[in-house]
Amino acid sequence: MDGMLALYIFMLAAFTGYEIIGKVPVILHTPLMSGSNFIHGVVVVGAMIALGAADTIVEQAIGFFAVALGAANAAGGYVVTERMLAMFKKKED
Repeated sequence: MDGMLALYIFMLAAFTGYEIIGKVPVILHTPLMSGSNFIHGVVVVGAMIALGAADTIVEQAIGFFAVALGAANAAGGYVVTERMLAMFKKKED
């Protein structure tokens, strides 16, 4: 894949994602993101595949940061989901 085409696809995906998330009401952000935690797992797997195919130091550094940030995003999503579910549990005396 040509580098300019990959950059174009990345910019298009970033703009589309920003526009879609920007139109979601604030009250739905947490349930929406906690409900889509499975997507973060796919992102981490894709980042690991990209890291495995990296040849240069720059590609390896970008792949490492992609894996680290994707894993942090997935873990954070599960933490938020756990906190949301704790809000609905009965309080024990």
